[in-house]
This record gives sequence, C-alpha cells and structure tokens, in this order.
Amino acid sequence: METKAKKENPEKNEDTKAKAETKKKDVAEPKANKQNSAKTTDKDKKDDNEFREFFIDELKDILWAEKAWLKALPKMRKAATGKELAESFDAHITETEEQISTLEQVFELMGEKPKTKKCDAMDGLLSEAESIISDTEKGSAIRDAGLILAAQKVEHYEIATYGTLAAFADAMKETKVAKMLRSILKDEKKSDKALTALALDSVNEDAAKE
Repeated sequence: METKAKKENPEKNEDTKAKAETKKKDVAEPKANKQNSAKTTDKDKKDDNEFREFFIDELKDILWAEKAWLKALPKMRKAATGKELAESFDAHITETEEQISTLEQVFELMGEKPKTKKCDAMDGLLSEAESIISDTEKGSAIRDAGLILAAQKVEHYEIATYGTLAAFADAMKETKVAKMLRSILKDEKKSDKALTALALDSVNEDAAKE
C-alpha cells in the first residue's frame, strides 16, 4: 500500500501543477486583454482628436470664405444689369450674414472661438468674379450671365463644403452641429436653384443675342 501511494503522488503533483499553470494563465489573459483594450482606447482618442482638429480647421476655412463672399457681394450687385439679378445679390447678402452667425454658433458648440483661415479656393473664385466684371461690358446681358456663372461656382463650392462638414459632424456624434450645417446647406442649394432659374428664364437667351 505504501509503495502504491508513493507511485501515485507524482501524478497528483503533476495534476496540481497543471491546474496552477492554467489558473495563472486565466488570470494573466484578462490583464492582457485589459491592457490591449486600454491601448485601443488611447489610439481611438488620438484619432478622434486629430479628426476634430481637422474639422475645426475646415470650419475656419469656410468662415473665411463666407466673410470674403460677403465683402464681394455688394460689388456683384453693383455690376449687375438686370433688376432681378441685383435683387438676388441683395438677398444673398442678408443670407450670408445669417450663415456667418450660424457658423460662429457652431464654433461655440465645439468649444472653440470663431477664427478664420484663408480659403484658397474661395480666393480664386472671387478673383475670377473680378475678371468677369472687368472683361465684360457694363449694362450687358453677357455680364449678367458671367455674374451668375461666378455666383454659382461659389454656391457649388459651398454646397460641397457644407455637405461634407455635416457628414463629419455626424461621424463625431455632433448632432446639433450637423443640423446647423445642413440648414446652411439647404440655403445654398436654394440660392443655386434660384440663380439657375434666372439664367434660364431670360439672361442666357438675352446674352446669346448680343
């Protein structure tokens, strides 16, 4: 009996050792998973911060663009021949002022001060508008057609920008910000549609006859 017990003891020792190793592994794995989870969370936070910074940077860009457009609109109005087109630019001045105010509120919701950064795209579009005015005859339908072209290029740029920024806000779960940006987007689409109607109703046809 004694001999048999001695033979069984090594097996029991091996079982005990194996159980201890398994237990140690089970304890170690949750710790490792927790560490990996922490690393993933840190990376996600960094990515979120970088995306947020990029978003704020683009807000600065479009705020500069809107303010530059606001300065250019009175000259566009003055250069217009047709009464309807001039009135359209007048309405757009008021609309752009409201959009700037909305953008400033977006900055506040993001916890940032409203700041601008030069928008090269808008700067180029406004330079082109200046060229159209200088290259066309005062009082002509051709000038009006050119002004509508210049204005619609601006509208299309703004439509692309606000649509994308709203999608960015969605990705960051900034629901209020996305809603405000889409309200501006809606205005831009409406203005673009009005300019198209004006061009098709009379301006393009009159320009073609000159």
